[in-house]
Amino acid sequence: MTEPALKPLASRDNPLVKRLHALAHSARERRKLDETVLDGAHLVESALAAGVALRALVVSETGLLREEHRRLLAAAPAEVPRYRLGDALFAHVSPVDSPSGLLATIAMPASAPGDLSDASLIVLDGVQDPGNLGSLLRTAAAAGIHHALLGEGCAQAWSPRALRAGMGAQFVVRIEEGCDLLARIEPYRGRCLATALREDARPLYELDLNGPVAWLFGAEGQGLSPALLARADRCVIIPMAAGIESLNVAAAAAVCLFEQARQRRTATKT
Repeated sequence: MTEPALKPLASRDNPLVKRLHALAHSARERRKLDETVLDGAHLVESALAAGVALRALVVSETGLLREEHRRLLAAAPAEVPRYRLGDALFAHVSPVDSPSGLLATIAMPASAPGDLSDASLIVLDGVQDPGNLGSLLRTAAAAGIHHALLGEGCAQAWSPRALRAGMGAQFVVRIEEGCDLLARIEPYRGRCLATALREDARPLYELDLNGPVAWLFGAEGQGLSPALLARADRCVIIPMAAGIESLNVAAAAAVCLFEQARQRRTATKT
């Protein structure tokens, strides 16, 4: 591959450096500029594989020594501008404490409404921690669920921290952000299941999960809103060892989604 031309940047006062720093550290600036940052080779490669248009590629002096980074710099479309920063300046614009050495910027993807009639999906209510949000999306994608509804109180699905936790899931899951969740799932024809205590709650492993399911997951501390909990057709409890009351929302989702995936896989073999 032909080595791509890299434009050197050396000052914090450079407009692009200021923009990168803002995108890496401010949700308000990401919304204002309609742009976000991909941190690291895995996310850059995932974006390229998904056909996402990169707006810029940025590599550090040390990052340029890595063959993986050089390969991605060469593989990106020729029209994508490429920049080289010294390690200290790259650390200034990096969204993480231990810089990866490679960044890319992309337009903030728009919400992608789709048909909910016969697909399983996740419905997230007030999940404010970006790491948990990214993990939920990654788990959904791994379990074969490719649609996610995010309510107004959720973290940004395209923030650098959520993207890192998602490890590319954002590029394969259809994400609708800022949803009126009740209105969005009102016409849903599958079952709505919530992980919550209620009189009708049943252990997860007693349920038949082969049909379409909308999984309702709530905030880490407060759980689902009363209105959304009332919309659930059934509440589910995950059997746990004595003395343990609950699981992190991302862990609870992983148990539920992979139990559904296991049942479906078993059904196809019989």
